[in-house]
Amino acid sequence: MKYNWIGKGLAALGLATFGGAPAEARVPAQPRPALWKVADRDTTIYLFGTIHLLPRNTDWVSPTLDRAAEESQGLVVETIVDTANPAPFAATLMRLATSPGLPPLLDRVPRDKRAALATAIAKSRIAPAALDKMETWAVALSLLGPQFGAMEVHQDEGVEMKLKARFSAAGKPIGQLETNEEQLRFFDQLPEPAQVQLLLGTLESPAAVKQQFDGMLSAWTRGDVKAIARSFNADMAGSPALEQMLLKQRNANWTRWIEGRLGQPGTVMVAVGAGHLAGSNSVQAMLQKRGLKVTRVQ
Repeated sequence: MKYNWIGKGLAALGLATFGGAPAEARVPAQPRPALWKVADRDTTIYLFGTIHLLPRNTDWVSPTLDRAAEESQGLVVETIVDTANPAPFAATLMRLATSPGLPPLLDRVPRDKRAALATAIAKSRIAPAALDKMETWAVALSLLGPQFGAMEVHQDEGVEMKLKARFSAAGKPIGQLETNEEQLRFFDQLPEPAQVQLLLGTLESPAAVKQQFDGMLSAWTRGDVKAIARSFNADMAGSPALEQMLLKQRNANWTRWIEGRLGQPGTVMVAVGAGHLAGSNSVQAMLQKRGLKVTRVQ
């Protein structure tokens, strides 16, 4: 069973994941992350797979992507967290994350993982008593900070943050596919064994996760969707609950939204985690099953 997908996965696409590319892979001199479009007579919807956190100075904008962004009259992302006023998000998180009568956190993981979990808790500087009151999925999210720090990836360098800044500066509207609460509820509704898998994923070696993330970044930057899908499928194969709740269900929701959006004229860019646009359960595959044509433009 693989547990180490959460750090690289959330850095890459928020809720889903994929593993690394071959060791010899390198970030290309000319980045070409995958881009698709769905269009009818008077509507064009660009689909761009993103990575939510990136190292400093990562080059990912190509001329084709630049033109698509310029052409688009609006941007739609997975969810919008108001960084200028994070209190509502924090309140929603804590309302969903805490429950009475939970067992102590260390008792929720296998015995051979308890020492590693205790170490991770100490590094987080969060009071163990506070974590004991939190549901397991929320603890997993709370313990990711040190792992992301070791990976040297940053949210303010992520694709969505850069795209939102660009569209905002141009006076173009920015929308979301899910509210903050809707997105958090996908975690909250996971069965406990799947939540434990998330938590165990935070305990993996930062060096190993960094190596896998670097491979994934290389695959994404060169637009190798097949490599993304292969690794993603391998990671998710051991957890049908995670796959159903965090991938398939959300992709189906977004597919319906895109189909409905074709009823409005204009051009919009939809930017979601790259794992949602790779493999047999991708948004594109679901759109095609509904009779819509999806064309890869980069």
